[in-house]
Amino acid sequence: MKSETEDTPLFHKPLSRRKLLGGAATAAVVLVQTAVGKTVQAAIPEAAVIPDDPTKKQGPLPSELGTRSAYEKPVRKPSDTSSRTPLQDLYGTITPADLHYERHHGGVPTINPEEYELYIHGLVEKPMKFTLSDLKRFPAFSRICFLECSGNFRSNPAGKITPQEIAGLTSQSEWTGVLLSTLFREVGIKPNATWFLAEGSDAAVMTRSIPVKKGLQDGMIAYAQNGEAIRPEQGYPARLFLPGWEGNTSVKWLRRIEFSDAPFMTREETSKYTEPVKDGKIRQFSFDMDARSIITFPTYPVQVEKGWIEIRGIAWSGRGKITKVEVSTDAGKTWQLARLQDPVLDKAHTYFRHLWQWNGTETEIMSRAVDETGYTQPTFNQLVAARGDNKGGYHFNPITTWLIQWDGQVLNKPDK
Repeated sequence: MKSETEDTPLFHKPLSRRKLLGGAATAAVVLVQTAVGKTVQAAIPEAAVIPDDPTKKQGPLPSELGTRSAYEKPVRKPSDTSSRTPLQDLYGTITPADLHYERHHGGVPTINPEEYELYIHGLVEKPMKFTLSDLKRFPAFSRICFLECSGNFRSNPAGKITPQEIAGLTSQSEWTGVLLSTLFREVGIKPNATWFLAEGSDAAVMTRSIPVKKGLQDGMIAYAQNGEAIRPEQGYPARLFLPGWEGNTSVKWLRRIEFSDAPFMTREETSKYTEPVKDGKIRQFSFDMDARSIITFPTYPVQVEKGWIEIRGIAWSGRGKITKVEVSTDAGKTWQLARLQDPVLDKAHTYFRHLWQWNGTETEIMSRAVDETGYTQPTFNQLVAARGDNKGGYHFNPITTWLIQWDGQVLNKPDK
């Protein structure tokens, strides 16, 4: 005599006539194996083949931390030295904190906020030490601003490259902290102090020399990002933040500020963060990030259809606000004004849109940004002409071109 266990399918009991005929709970009959390896018929519940009706089932209860939908999986693209923000997967201008691009020189240090200390000394009246709690006692200041690595440019000869890979070393957050001007008044800067050294707590002991006037203008020490404590990869528990300047100057895990009457000429500002210009000359202390834009839709690997397409993307400038973005849909022969999404903020990513009807013929689309100083985003060839063949990889902000093939496949058009 067979036991019930031997004949019972692993997950389903034998079918009844009511289930086969009627069926509200039965959607299909399939063959399954029992625990002893015998193949028998079994009914598959409707829920197993038809997605749950969310109005008929209690969902998860409130949780401690939110999660993304299982259908949404934006990820950064890491390399040995950085992780790039998936620009083509984002909406609006704020970058989720966990998708903010990442770049550091000695890994991410672990710092106990209870033991954190910031020293300010050098040409000051009162050398002082601040704990994290001390910093949070000063008036808090928040602003929305982009951050960008000075080496934010990649290309691919085959054109199979996304906005994330080309320019994903820029992201935007709402940063909160204390203004440097507040701390500078607290320690009393001496009249001959024109520069200060910012030093990090990472394994590379990252250092940069910064003009005092920039710190007084809009520099801050940020301890929060998008409403939460700044993340370890972004400098937890506190970092320097210099709006509009190349990202390496916003030293993370900040532990020391020293004032001087001259730049300190560290490794990062002599052999590293410099770029060649024409005739063998080298540009040093090129802090401001130039105006730039990039279309984020449609781009590789999207395939579009004939008809109306909303071309959209982001534009930004380290020297102020974006005043206009122009879009070309005929390989640069003509340009049309794109719509800028309010608010257009100082030194911030600005969202732009342009509605276009594609007739199915092969063409090239591109965008170029203009900022309030009148600077216009250059072409690749204009940059090469200004710098020579040894153009280096820093502060390279050319117009990016996307080729739309006759079948709707979108590829990046490599610069030459």
